[in-house]
Amino acid sequence: MSNLALQHFLGRHQLPESYLSMAESAFSPLIDEFNTQYQVNQKTYIIGINGCQGSGKSTLADYLCTVVAEKYHLATVALSLDDFYLTKAERIELARKIHPLLAQRGVPGTHDVNLAIDTISSLASGNKALITRFDKSMDDRVPEANSETITGHIGLIVIEGWCFGAKPQAPNSLIEPVNHLERLEDPDGVYRDYVNTALATQYPQLFELVDSTAMLRAPSFKTVFEWRLEQEQKLIEKLRSTKTDPASVSTMSDQEIRRFIQNFQRITEHCLEEMPARVDHLFQLNAARQIVDYRKPQE
Repeated sequence: MSNLALQHFLGRHQLPESYLSMAESAFSPLIDEFNTQYQVNQKTYIIGINGCQGSGKSTLADYLCTVVAEKYHLATVALSLDDFYLTKAERIELARKIHPLLAQRGVPGTHDVNLAIDTISSLASGNKALITRFDKSMDDRVPEANSETITGHIGLIVIEGWCFGAKPQAPNSLIEPVNHLERLEDPDGVYRDYVNTALATQYPQLFELVDSTAMLRAPSFKTVFEWRLEQEQKLIEKLRSTKTDPASVSTMSDQEIRRFIQNFQRITEHCLEEMPARVDHLFQLNAARQIVDYRKPQE
């Protein structure tokens, strides 16, 4: 395997060399499973990764794609559910029609699920596919003119998302607010009911596209703020190094992050509780994001 490719991977994610030995040991079941299945039918293999904000989903997706591309000489694509957010204009319209909180990207109901399905289906069939990307500093999609187009056979697709694979809650679970945001800004439950209904009706077809699922399971929702804060700091550093005008960088303050993550608490806690029993690969993390346990629950 090309050491250069792995060094570039470490650079992209600002990771120490020690990450590689950890990853090779921890994530070999995913690589081995891919290889076994791919050798049987030579078909595009799709892995879906769930994990709360800052848990390392995009890093894992990139690692898997880098290793498979180098080791098996196959084209690979890493996708994020984040890249399929509705445009800013579409979310503003959704907020006007349904609830103001839907103007903010993040929860189920704020993604273009059909676009995600079409993109993955096109990639898996070898057809021309435009790879949509989302610029969080602009809170909008990258213009198509600046987006990548991929054609040809893809060996592995990895799609990750904080709510990937999530299941809706029972209606009676929505009655009581879980935090200040729901209590103060969604007192009638309109927002959380819309999100739950979207998760039940729009997302299953997307989630069913994957061949295997993995979860990076946080110890609790309490760790999310610290992880998300670190994520934002990395984003700021990246943007400042790539933007010609550093003053144009738009990111969130600590207080804004604290409010922002309250949107994800309900579904994240539900995933932490019920998802471990049904994913194909469960990686239990500690507060330092180290993997402390690995299980295949369905064995």
